[in-house]
Amino acid sequence: MKRTLGVCYYPEHWPETEWAADAAEMVAAGLTWVRIGEFAWSRMEAEPGVLTWDWLDRAIATLGNAGLKVVLGTPTATPPRWMVDKHPDILPVDANGNTRKFGSRRHYDFSHLPYRDESKRIATLMAERYGKNPHVAAWQIDNEYDCHDTTLSYSEAAKRGFQDWLAQKYQSTVALNRAWGNVFWSMDYDTFDQIELPNLTVTEPNHPHQLAFRQHSSDQVVAFNKVQAGAIRAHSDAPLIHNYMGRITTFDHWKVGADLDIASWDSYPIGFLSDRIEGTPKEKLKFLRQGHPDNQAFHHDLYRAVGRGRMWVMEQQPGPVNWAPYNPAPLPGMARLWAWEAFAHGAETVCYFRWRQAPFAQEQMHAGLLRPDRAPAPALAEARQVVDEFDLMPDVGTAAASVALVFDYESAWAWDVQPQGADFEMFRLACAAYRTLRRAGLNIDILPPDVADLSTYKLVLAPGIMTLSDNLRNALTTFEGIALIGPRSDTKTRELAIPDVLGPNLPNVDVTVSLTESIPPNAKVKLQGGGRFLHWFEHLIGTAQVHLSTKDGQPAIMGEDNIRYLAGWPDDATFDAIIGGLCDTLDITTYSLPDGLRIRDTDTHRFIFNYAPKAQSWGDVIIPAAGVHWEAL
Repeated sequence: MKRTLGVCYYPEHWPETEWAADAAEMVAAGLTWVRIGEFAWSRMEAEPGVLTWDWLDRAIATLGNAGLKVVLGTPTATPPRWMVDKHPDILPVDANGNTRKFGSRRHYDFSHLPYRDESKRIATLMAERYGKNPHVAAWQIDNEYDCHDTTLSYSEAAKRGFQDWLAQKYQSTVALNRAWGNVFWSMDYDTFDQIELPNLTVTEPNHPHQLAFRQHSSDQVVAFNKVQAGAIRAHSDAPLIHNYMGRITTFDHWKVGADLDIASWDSYPIGFLSDRIEGTPKEKLKFLRQGHPDNQAFHHDLYRAVGRGRMWVMEQQPGPVNWAPYNPAPLPGMARLWAWEAFAHGAETVCYFRWRQAPFAQEQMHAGLLRPDRAPAPALAEARQVVDEFDLMPDVGTAAASVALVFDYESAWAWDVQPQGADFEMFRLACAAYRTLRRAGLNIDILPPDVADLSTYKLVLAPGIMTLSDNLRNALTTFEGIALIGPRSDTKTRELAIPDVLGPNLPNVDVTVSLTESIPPNAKVKLQGGGRFLHWFEHLIGTAQVHLSTKDGQPAIMGEDNIRYLAGWPDDATFDAIIGGLCDTLDITTYSLPDGLRIRDTDTHRFIFNYAPKAQSWGDVIIPAAGVHWEAL
């Protein structure tokens, strides 16, 4: 694997007389890739059917002749104004019934079939023109699916699509009524066109109704992506990419990724710490200029799996962003650290966003590698340093992991529509498990819910999986390590109902969840020997061995040698103790890492990253704040 750096660039934002100078400076900085085009539909097609390619031809030629490889984006995240005039019902509708207006971006509805056709058309035209262009070395489809909460739309197009989707799935309203339990509150339907979208009801809509709408909405994202992928593949052999986001669970990334070659994501560690990561005020202050030590790693591992081993960072934060509640500057060295951490987790390419800070419009406060006046911004020197360091490191992939975490988007939808506790969220639970493994210094793989083979792992965690897939269940029957299942796993049917035989239905393990509690923030369930559960607790019965109990004698972990069920949501210290004990049993080496110090292995080297705001020790080595150290294995 050849490691490379890149940058995002918008030639339409700058005088053409400056393109060549920009390209030359990118090459001088050691950059290999440049992403363009993903927001430029109005420049490609200023009015319906009138295509203007000459400027894009020259931009690609200028960048390519300078020695850069182009990632060409389809511009479907920003349909031009004439598209809205042509298709007024293209605009998405929020859960309160308000139509979202033109004037920013992502103003389209995934369920709108004429817009899907328009998207296929522009992708086809671009692929016909640039599919064999030697400078176009990769394609990005659209941009940041679900950014600004755009997966779920409550439009007429979505309603018609949902009704048709339900008719195909259930074939009859009799079957649908039975599956959803619509006899409750007299919610039965006689025809599919009676079924509304699950919003604006007096109290909460039926949970299976909501889950079905989530499934349908995700399928629309998959279909939207698929038509563009097919259009491009008909004319180009270059790899197809989408740039996913952080902490987005509204659509199934596994299914979208099946039609792509590379999974990329947009990494904004400081922005994410501010606007979408839990943490105490003290913790957030400590990592104010670095980002959470585990958030980037989780997404690197997730998207490496979504990309079946191929992962990029398409947008890497270089400085303050414009969109978070607060936007501090990174600690010096973090732009370098973030890049090397991505590479240690298997990234092929890291692209900084953006080349030059825009002096106008919505993102003018978002830093780039250059200031608006073309002077270097602080991250440029750090990017150059990373390039210089490439020669010091072999181009190898990540080391094999002995532990894995199963992650399921459908379960995230299920617990979103039926949280049962205000602070229960699938992503949060999965991250709590992941962070425990990472605090122990472990290399981690993230697995899809239909994984069929666990034989390469010693320890597998499956928290919050609504229903175990047949593949996973079969894999567990022959698993020779230890699988820790739960909490809230395999306790519902695919229709989000309680099964006739109470779960979890684990292979060869007699354990049943007899009662479920959600725990408010000011309460806890204490465990024998110390430790506690927060947020969630399940009462377990059965003949399986009790491996851990609560202080009042209720089972906290039950199971046999290879499969065990976790009845609650441990706090960090308790999770550390549980995982540490399992690793000791399995002879997995763990580390007691200082707060903010993290490690990740490649095939040849161990990387140590210091997220702390002060220097820390790794053996005899002192790693400065925002520092990176590596050593041969």
